[in-house]
Amino acid sequence: MDKDVYKTIDKASTEALFKDRGSKFYGYAFPVTNEEEIKENIEFLKKQHYNARHWCYAWQLGMKYEKYRANDDGEPTNSAGIPLHGQLQAFEVTNVLVVVVRYFGGTKLGVGGLIQAYKTAAKLALENSEIIQKTINEEFILQFNYSEMNKVMRIVKEEQISIINQKLDLNCMYTISVRKKEVAKVFKLFDETYKVLIKKKDN
Repeated sequence: MDKDVYKTIDKASTEALFKDRGSKFYGYAFPVTNEEEIKENIEFLKKQHYNARHWCYAWQLGMKYEKYRANDDGEPTNSAGIPLHGQLQAFEVTNVLVVVVRYFGGTKLGVGGLIQAYKTAAKLALENSEIIQKTINEEFILQFNYSEMNKVMRIVKEEQISIINQKLDLNCMYTISVRKKEVAKVFKLFDETYKVLIKKKDN
């Protein structure tokens, strides 16, 4: 059976700092839902750390990690972005961006040293974050006459369904959010309720 929960963070982490032979690695984690937000957070850090040498990052989006990217930003290939992405996988989080900003300290660390430094800074940033579990939900539209309100609300309360939008009139319309594993049961309950129409919301 498909999982109907995923892990993410609900707010940006506090700044994490890892030092190695004079180089400073500042780690950050941000909750994100799209590539525009990712870009904005990276730009924000570039302004904040305008004297830094590298702004390396990795992110993944989607309940099943459908989209992801890792960027070395001028560091040797696979020495930064891949270790950062590895930490997202180790913490099993999605809809998260990790960025590590490096100030060069004058001593080259070698690829092995860089991998360790970027991995550690990302790990510290994720440890500074509050990781939360969310359910994967689907949205449905309910249409019914006002006279059927009591029937609808009884099911909503009993099944602990979230109403995310409502239009109350003689003809009422609710947009409801249902946890993935409860979808078949809830759909059947409303579908079998006289004078209530349920349909999946178009994305």
